[in-house]
Amino acid sequence: MIGSTRQHTVPRSKPKNVAIAGLIGTTLEWYDFYLYGTAAALVFNKQFFTTLSPVAGTLAAFSTFAVGFLARPLGGIIFGHFGDRAGRKTTLVVSLLTMGLASTFIGLLPTYESIGVWAPILLVLLRLLQGVGLGGETSGAVLMSVEHAPGGRSNLFGGFPQMGVPAGLVLANLVYFVATAASTPAAFADWVWRVPFLLSAVLIVVGLIIRLRITESPSFDTVKDRSEIIGMPGMAALKGHWSRIIAIVLMVTAASSCSYVFTVFSLSYGSTELGLDRQTLLLGITVGSLLWLASIPLWSHAADRHGRRKVFLFGSVVLLIAAGVYFPVFNGGTTTAAALAFLVMALSTPISHALQGSIMADVFPAAMRYSGMGIILGLGSLIGGTAPLIASALFAATGTTTLVSVYMVAVCAISLIAAMTLFRIAPKIDGGQHLGVPEKDAAPRTGAAL
Repeated sequence: MIGSTRQHTVPRSKPKNVAIAGLIGTTLEWYDFYLYGTAAALVFNKQFFTTLSPVAGTLAAFSTFAVGFLARPLGGIIFGHFGDRAGRKTTLVVSLLTMGLASTFIGLLPTYESIGVWAPILLVLLRLLQGVGLGGETSGAVLMSVEHAPGGRSNLFGGFPQMGVPAGLVLANLVYFVATAASTPAAFADWVWRVPFLLSAVLIVVGLIIRLRITESPSFDTVKDRSEIIGMPGMAALKGHWSRIIAIVLMVTAASSCSYVFTVFSLSYGSTELGLDRQTLLLGITVGSLLWLASIPLWSHAADRHGRRKVFLFGSVVLLIAAGVYFPVFNGGTTTAAALAFLVMALSTPISHALQGSIMADVFPAAMRYSGMGIILGLGSLIGGTAPLIASALFAATGTTTLVSVYMVAVCAISLIAAMTLFRIAPKIDGGQHLGVPEKDAAPRTGAAL
């Protein structure tokens, strides 16, 4: 069996089944996470920050959204540690439970009118738990897919968990779209907004059934069989790979920042400042996310055929251009202008986003791979997740989106430079050895030497 030095009594799960399970698991977790972003844009300022002005309430709501990203590095460290020591599968089950339970309790949380200041405090604590749970999800799901992948197809299989990001957004927006369409504005603000969060309890059960059926990663079994488990894998990753960690954190920031401006800030800005219909905006973002979702397999397959470097750098340039034209188009103030702006961002984001997981996985040897990826994704999301808050603050300070566009372009430029640097200092990342092959039996890989 590839990836192991002994015969396992339990047959390995088929790679496609692992990839599908990764997609479903990350979809459910991102559904929970994006629910919060949509609620922050539409209702939290009225339910939990009623003593503040509308602008201050929106900023406060987006601040609690950003809190989840503050917790993701902690989640990445915690789940990465146990994922490298106890196994990918068990750790992913715990991360799913953490996220799902936190979201369910948000749906049950009393408002400011009921319990006063405890309402926003509890909201922040539950958001922190969401961030911790998600901090261990994406990296673990990517590893399970990539470490089970057939040789030469690590980008394609690593792209499946990445599809969970737009898929979770689509699911969250569809649920909110139905909820808003089926209720009056007063009813939605009063109690209907809770229903999507309470649905998380059902989705937890679905996710657990799927995830528990998947076998452990062959790469982790190899590490365990050879007694190569590291006591502090996170520290080992930081000590031996810090330069690559910094480069990858910066290179993944563009897609993260632009996607959150697109999916979160645009919803609030478009409805309150441009006077566009809220349901129309939700539908537009949902359709754009479907395009994002459908594009990921195309670009990840292209990377397997033509190399990660070419595809990723091409995507970084495209995203930089899209960041510059997004708000000038969106500010046309019509439904058509909004649809065109959403289309631009939806087609630009997935090119580089599709490859992030497989690139990160190829940087680290198996014994510290979960921890290393968790650190990168946590720090990257911490930077990117503050984008709605930064965009709101820049708009509140100037009354225009000019500085928001400058901010987005600057982030994209930094990410492009970081990507060029990474591929120059670690050229073998452009299509490394299949990760399921034991390091001692494989050709020399960048990850083992970093």
